[in-house]
This record gives sequence, C-alpha cells and structure tokens, in this order.
Amino acid sequence: MELTSYPFLNELESEALLFLNTHIKPVKIPKDTLLFYQGDVCENILWLTEGEVRLYTQSDTIEDITLYTLKAGEQCIVNTASLFSNTPAIASAQTLTDIEGYVISAQSAKELTRLSDVYQSYLFSLYQLRFEELTGLINDIKFKRLDTRIIEWLGKQPHDMIEITHEQLATELGSARVVVSRLLKELEQKGTVALHRGKIERL
Repeated sequence: MELTSYPFLNELESEALLFLNTHIKPVKIPKDTLLFYQGDVCENILWLTEGEVRLYTQSDTIEDITLYTLKAGEQCIVNTASLFSNTPAIASAQTLTDIEGYVISAQSAKELTRLSDVYQSYLFSLYQLRFEELTGLINDIKFKRLDTRIIEWLGKQPHDMIEITHEQLATELGSARVVVSRLLKELEQKGTVALHRGKIERL
C-alpha cells in the first residue's frame, strides 16, 4: 500500500492499519473522468496518491464554480460527507489529470472511523482546512473585483506561462468566459499579462 502522502498513517492504531490494508483497493483513473455528479450519493472514498481532482458546483443560474482542487494526501470532504451521511453530494468531481490512489467502501470507511481516533482527527482537520478555503472563496466572489481575482489566481500558479483557456479560467473563478476574456484583454493592454493561444503569460 503506497500511501506515503498520508503521514497520519504513521500514527494509525495497529488494528486500524491492518483493517485498512485489508479493505483498501488500488485504482487508476484517466484525465477528464467524472468521479461523481452533484446529487449522487457516494459509495466509496478516494484516497488520492497522485494527480489532481477538481470539485465544482453548478446550477441553472450561474456558471460552474470551482470549490477546491483535491491533491495527493487529501480526502474530499464532499465525497466523505455524502458517504457518511448517505446524502446527495453537493458538488461534482472530475479528474484534472490521470490519477492514482485507493478506494474504500462506505461500510469499511465507517468501520475505520470506529477503530481509529487518529483517522477521525484527520477527517476533522480536513473539514477545518476546506471550510477556511471555502470562506475565502465566498469572500472573494462577494467583495473582490474580478480583475483582482484573475491577477491573484495567476500569481498563485508555479510558472509564468500558464496553460489555460479563457473558458477554463472563467470556470475556475465562477464567471462567464466573455467577461474573463474582456478583462484579460484589458490586463494585456496594461502590460500585466500576454495572451497566447490556450495560454496566459504573467509579465
């Protein structure tokens, strides 16, 4: 079991670790796969060890909004909440890259929480982290100008040349493509960015 990206496992109780090793199953899933839809009731929890998964919400009145990106060593609180409460997921999940990891069934996940205080603590820490991120997202949408949010998002990326379309960026920020394209053009005129086909360059 290659779960080194989950350091809390080093503290997992021996009985819980044995149970986990017995009940977890490896998975490999290609890019652009929908793992579950908003409204589905999740039957498994994904333990992500490689790749990224986008969690997003959608409605009839607004564009898709990215809630957060799941990375290796994290579990999804939407996935987890739906599974443990047997209620519809409040968002959809789609792989941004090819991913690898493990899945554990609803029954096994519930048994693991019964066996392990360490795992319970890990889950609560995830909720704290995601609630802080979602609070920040709500504040950004409500109080920040979209051009400011574009600049901040671009500034968080690891490279100056960012492979993303205007439509994809609009989805990330919960806006319309036409609005994002107009603001990017204005930023280009100001010398903040340079626009290329399928790419945005920070200047």
